Amino acid sequence: MSDTQQIQWPDDVAELIEDFAFLDGWEERYMHVIDLGKAMDPLPDEDRIEPNKVQGCASQVWLTSARGDDGLLRFRGASDAHIVSGLVAIATQVFSAKPDATIRALDTDALFGELGLSEHLSSQRANGLRSMVARIKREAGAEPAR
Repeated sequence: MSDTQQIQWPDDVAELIEDFAFLDGWEERYMHVIDLGKAMDPLPDEDRIEPNKVQGCASQVWLTSARGDDGLLRFRGASDAHIVSGLVAIATQVFSAKPDATIRALDTDALFGELGLSEHLSSQRANGLRSMVARIKREAGAEPAR
């Protein structure tokens, strides 16, 4: 058993991992990532503004957050590229509606390994995904703003 299989994932993240585990090969996973992006609620044009852009992504990526009455952050996002939209969908699903401490503690390297993303994304896409995660974790108080 690998170390990543021993991680106690939040239920929705464990479900995401299970969904990916049923897919055969990278092509099916790639198409699933694209489908996740297509299924996202569209981000309104008024949120596609410079302050919401994620720096470090080759494609255009916008990310917004709002803290609900329950004190939990919820993230929304969009991209101008299909595969990146899917990565935005994964990131927003994984991090939304969780306590800040959970957001900060989530081992995304292990998660992206479980999903098969780490070994198959181009370095530009992987860097963009890391930039999204860093931004999300900063908003949850994990890192000082740069």
